[in-house]
Amino acid sequence: MTSSTSDQSPGPDPDQGPPPNTVVVPADEDPVAAAGSELFGGPPGQRALLGVSWWSAARVLALVTILVSVLGLAQKASCYNDGWFHGATAQYTHACYSDIPHLFTGRGFSTGLHPYLDRLPAPTPDMQYLEYPVLTGLFMQVAAWLTPGGGAIEGREQWFWLVNAGMLMICAVVAAVALSRTHRRRPWDALLFALAPCLALDSTINWDLLAVALAAVAMACWSGRRTVLAGVFIGLATAAKLYPVLLLGPLLVLCWRTGRWRAFGQTAGAAAGSWLLVNLPIMLANWQGWATFYTFSQVRTEDYGSFWLILMQDRGVQLATLNTWIAVLLIACCLGIGWLALSAPRRPRFAQLAFLVVAAFVLTNKVYSPQYVLWLTPLAALARPRWRDFLIWQTCEVLYFLGIWSYLAYVGDSKQHGIGMDWYHFAIVLHLLGTLYLCGMVVRDILRPEQDPVRWDGSDDPSGGVLDFAPDAFVLGPARRLREEADHTEYVLVGQVDRPAEKERR
Repeated sequence: MTSSTSDQSPGPDPDQGPPPNTVVVPADEDPVAAAGSELFGGPPGQRALLGVSWWSAARVLALVTILVSVLGLAQKASCYNDGWFHGATAQYTHACYSDIPHLFTGRGFSTGLHPYLDRLPAPTPDMQYLEYPVLTGLFMQVAAWLTPGGGAIEGREQWFWLVNAGMLMICAVVAAVALSRTHRRRPWDALLFALAPCLALDSTINWDLLAVALAAVAMACWSGRRTVLAGVFIGLATAAKLYPVLLLGPLLVLCWRTGRWRAFGQTAGAAAGSWLLVNLPIMLANWQGWATFYTFSQVRTEDYGSFWLILMQDRGVQLATLNTWIAVLLIACCLGIGWLALSAPRRPRFAQLAFLVVAAFVLTNKVYSPQYVLWLTPLAALARPRWRDFLIWQTCEVLYFLGIWSYLAYVGDSKQHGIGMDWYHFAIVLHLLGTLYLCGMVVRDILRPEQDPVRWDGSDDPSGGVLDFAPDAFVLGPARRLREEADHTEYVLVGQVDRPAEKERR
């Protein structure tokens, strides 16, 4: 019996990509995901109805994110009940520290002071006003308004933390759902973010999830070709934390390579406009209060988590030109990433370059707080959606999370319960190596796109929006040589076809 060609499933067309209505199931392509699915009965079968019932990917991801966030709240229980208020190092030995309850009093929210307008209760020469970007300050102020007044200050700090935890949980859900809409054929890659151990451990240390959510929405908008809206959210995310402005760098070089200048101009202009719209009222009301975030970042010295701290503690002296060194290293990294984007044999994906640029910022910065891993987690889920590599990196970050609190317990208590400086330096190196490992895997995927887990089925750049399947307009280095060789080959083939026709005419 002969089989009809219509019964055979055609392979993916590298020029058109896979059918848009198909959904990639991680358990079908990722060995670690397949092994993990055995806990729930194994990978879904061919007749499984994925995403057509009420339990869509977005709803499942929202529920998983809430459950992981609740686990994170439970992990902070010992500090909530006692550790934040009693004992010099209890919050460190239990690894449940959070800035949120302490800053309720320390930044004047408990007494009704207004951020950026009123001086701090205990100002210093370097910091007299709130040292956070404007949108984060507004987030903190809203949480303070929602915190019940009256009663003991400890109870009000607990309430302030709970209110912020609830608001940050909403931000985490928004980020997870936005990730599922960025790679629309791969919504389940967002599980990497939703199930990340660091999401549970770090989400309520500070207010970083606000910027993470806004940046994730910006990337989802860009992937949906809504360039202006993407710029609006990049600007808002930058008004909450500085790092999202780095997303404009990858967009610049990718739009340069494809000639999509109009799209980049719309996004960059909208980003500048939304950022200015949020910041301008505070600039006009009190310039010094608005500028505190930027001036404080400049005068800050080597701090926890950075390799600069290792150098300073080993040498016993601070580096006078630290800001210059950081600027030079970061610019060098960005130039290298730009060269990679313009010279790679195939145009890199937007998420890959975004991860590399933010990772460069994290690795060269003068401080690395544990919650900064949240900046990279959504980008890692899009850039390298493989559970093995993701978990290797997350393990390094969890060990650093434990290491910094153990080190602070050691230096903050005369009993020295915890790890000393050498072991803390080892924890920093683990964090650096874990991030560099993931960067290496992403660079390998860029140089060998056949190994990219997103492109194996014929996809180009699901997060690229107007860049998806766009032809190159400007390339450098190896990419230019490959294009010239392809043009020459095409010219020769056309010539070979034309010559017999000319002979027949003669």
